[in-house]
Order: sequence, then structure tokens, then C-alpha cells
Amino acid sequence: MLLRLASRLLPALLATLVCIAARAADPIAVIVAPSEAGARIDADDLALIFRRKRQYWPDGTRIEPANLAADDPLRLAFSRAVLGAAPAALENYWNEQYFRGIRPPYVLASPAAMLRFVAATPGAIGYVRSCAASADVAVIGYLDDGGHWHRGHVAAPAC
Repeated sequence: MLLRLASRLLPALLATLVCIAARAADPIAVIVAPSEAGARIDADDLALIFRRKRQYWPDGTRIEPANLAADDPLRLAFSRAVLGAAPAALENYWNEQYFRGIRPPYVLASPAAMLRFVAATPGAIGYVRSCAASADVAVIGYLDDGGHWHRGHVAAPAC
């Protein structure tokens, strides 16, 4: 009986693990408000933006960076790849910046909230899994599963 149960559960478990592994390898799409679709930034620019050291787009619009919650695995991957540190390790940096009058990026509760914020906020920039990017935002680049920056649009895989 135990063997029969295991034979039924094993395929489902394997399928779940394959899906988790595939999602983990999804590139992280860097998204901007539609008004900034032509923005061309490199990895260093991205780090400056998310550290609030670059505050304006070339057209003069204020840059409004947005993060997911500090414990979100996507934010952890993004922070490590772009900023070289986990969100918790940046706490002292943001405390110091706050006393200089510089606020940290907005923190949003979910990828859906990220998409809505970026789509509706002039100058906004954020990130989602590439398969979650919608037509309401512009993808200006992506981070591959190794954390390397690629400028330009990535075709979104099926979620």
C-alpha cells in the first residue's frame, strides 16, 4: 500500500520540483514606466538607481525605484546581483541615507503590485520574473540566472 501511494505521489513531486527549478532560472526583468521605454542603462546605472545615487532619467523625470519585500526571494536575488548584498546587509546604508534626507526605494508587497506601480508611476523602475512582465510596462533589460545584466527586451517564457 505504501509503495502504491509513493508511485502516485512521485510523479507529482517530480513535476513540482521541475517547475520550481524552471521558475528559479527565469530571468529577472527590469521594468520601467512606459514613458521611459527608451531608457538605456547598464549594470552600474542600475546599482546607482537602486542606491538612490542617480535620481533622474535623461528627460528630467525623477526616477522612482521600487523593491519587493526584503524577504522575497526575487528581491534577494536582485539585491545580490545588482547591489552586491542582501537587503538586510544594506540596512545601515539606508539608515545613513535616511538621515541625509534620501529615502530608500518604495517597497511593494507582490509582483502584481510592482507591475501596477511601475505602469502607473512616471519614472518608475522595478523588477519581476520575466514571465510575469506585462504589456503595461516596458522591459529594458534583464538579469539572467547567473546575475549578469543584459540590456534590451527578453522574450517572456511561459509561466
